Amino acid sequence: MSCDSGNVNWTLWTILAVLVLCILIATGLWGGPQWNVYSQMKEGEAQLAHAKYSREVAVAEAKAKMEAANLLAQAEVSRAQGVAKANKIIGESLTGNEAYLRYLWIQNLENSKQHQVIYIPTEAGLPILEAGRLRTTDTRAVK
Repeated sequence: MSCDSGNVNWTLWTILAVLVLCILIATGLWGGPQWNVYSQMKEGEAQLAHAKYSREVAVAEAKAKMEAANLLAQAEVSRAQGVAKANKIIGESLTGNEAYLRYLWIQNLENSKQHQVIYIPTEAGLPILEAGRLRTTDTRAVK
């Protein structure tokens, strides 16, 4: 009897193993394609989330550049207004002060380099040219 009982036990275990193996194969055949669909769906969602994030980053960077450009433009306008006011003040203070301007010109002559050519404007606003000036290094002018 123990011999029959051992064969029955062995047969039951074999049938159970074959049944479990068939269930695993069936699950694999059904679950494999399902898993592929699921994993592709998750991969697509991840790519979509990445694209949305990249777009948000690009938009934020563009907005930051636009704000920076606007602020730089405002700073440039403020600087130009300051320069315009300064020029107006200087221009108004120099109007009618030809004696002071001549004094400044004479003071700057003292600080100028030796052998420096200075052009003095005439009443017409044109400088006196050096047409008659003779250079000692110019051999064509000396005859």
